[in-house]
Amino acid sequence: MPSNPSGPMPVTDDEIREKYLERAIRELNAFTRSLQACPHCPRGNVMPVLGSGHPQADIMLLKFSAQPAEVEEGVAFYGRAGGALMKSLRGLSIDPLAVYGTLCAKCPQYDGSLAEAGCVGRVVEEIAIVQPRIIVAMGEDALAALAAMDVPLAMDVRREYGVVQQFTPSIELLFTPDIDASLDEQESKRAFWAAFRALGDWYAAQPPY
Repeated sequence: MPSNPSGPMPVTDDEIREKYLERAIRELNAFTRSLQACPHCPRGNVMPVLGSGHPQADIMLLKFSAQPAEVEEGVAFYGRAGGALMKSLRGLSIDPLAVYGTLCAKCPQYDGSLAEAGCVGRVVEEIAIVQPRIIVAMGEDALAALAAMDVPLAMDVRREYGVVQQFTPSIELLFTPDIDASLDEQESKRAFWAAFRALGDWYAAQPPY
């Protein structure tokens, strides 16, 4: 009889989910190693700013580039933006374990627009690994970068804040203002949270597992 080195096939839903999670963790670890070893990045000795959150999150938060606190820690959404979002997620009754956050420009440069297009396009790999149900694109730069990526079966989306749209046959999209530009001025804060609130309605409407 042929050998089966991977062990018995999973038979329950929990076992199947566990296998998928294990695979996503392995793939994200490999993705991280390849980013850290990238020979094209002009960052020097500074490490890339990596995504963080659940490897199979329903929600992917995407902004364009890092703030100083994120560069220092090497983790996306670390600092003020991350703290504000965690507070909002709790207020919207969204489980933080359902969220993964990442950046288009992972190289910690002073000007994110200088990031290599090929490096920015690697977000497509993250999307394929995490397989979110919805992507929250924060800011014009993030939305433009996402639209320029070679995401399989991607559709054109409108630049309309707070409206959940279909992005691919399996992924929806919510467009909001840039979170980093929305933390200080009161009118900007209101505009961001008004758009982001739609994520709570979307999450509440998801069928139970």
